[in-house]
Amino acid sequence: MILTAAVFCLAYYLIICKAMGKWNSTFAGFWPGAGAVCLLGHGAVLAGPRWLALAVESSFSIALFVFVLVELRILLGMRPDREADCPFIIVLGAQIQGTRVTLSLRRRLDAAVSYLEEHPDAVAVLSGGQGKGEAVSEAGAMGEYMRARGISPDRLLLEEKSTSTRENFAFSRSLIPDRSAPVGVVTNNFHMYRAKEYARRTGYEDPRAIPAPSSPVLFLNYVTREFFAVWKMWICR
Repeated sequence: MILTAAVFCLAYYLIICKAMGKWNSTFAGFWPGAGAVCLLGHGAVLAGPRWLALAVESSFSIALFVFVLVELRILLGMRPDREADCPFIIVLGAQIQGTRVTLSLRRRLDAAVSYLEEHPDAVAVLSGGQGKGEAVSEAGAMGEYMRARGISPDRLLLEEKSTSTRENFAFSRSLIPDRSAPVGVVTNNFHMYRAKEYARRTGYEDPRAIPAPSSPVLFLNYVTREFFAVWKMWICR
């Protein structure tokens, strides 16, 4: 099983590189690292003493069990909540390239546009500051994209200071008068569980999931990255 995991990790890394056209995509370096650890573990099982083989196999089984449990929370959190109309939706920002929205962010914005078209009274808070390599704030680029898609500027509120998911919600609070009402959360599906948890922790009483899709090739990469992000969220309360 450990050798199979090693082969899978290394093969998946090559698939990511092929799909993205580069070797250093976000979090992609985890896979060759994990593959190398698994290969070392497999070598210890084959060549080491019996006690070391048992320790390695037990550690691998426990790690896999914990990983599956956390991933189930993440996957269950991807389900959409559309039972109630949301007067406000918060669209979480993501990295942009200069002034251009990336494909991942575009998926979020397209989901937000669809929601606003179906709910003509709803208002969107576009949340995201300006990071390294970004010529404008993420919120600014998001606003340009949504206006080009036909959304009235009057329905778009910009929050341009946040640099993390927690800050997305904390800094958007001043733009939403009633946080006890349903508030839509728009982000990619793999990110939804953590986003809704941060929404609750920052004072939103009824966050509703409006998930956007994600890249089929990169989905496993993203949900694995979320494993570590979720643990950080649980620990740093």
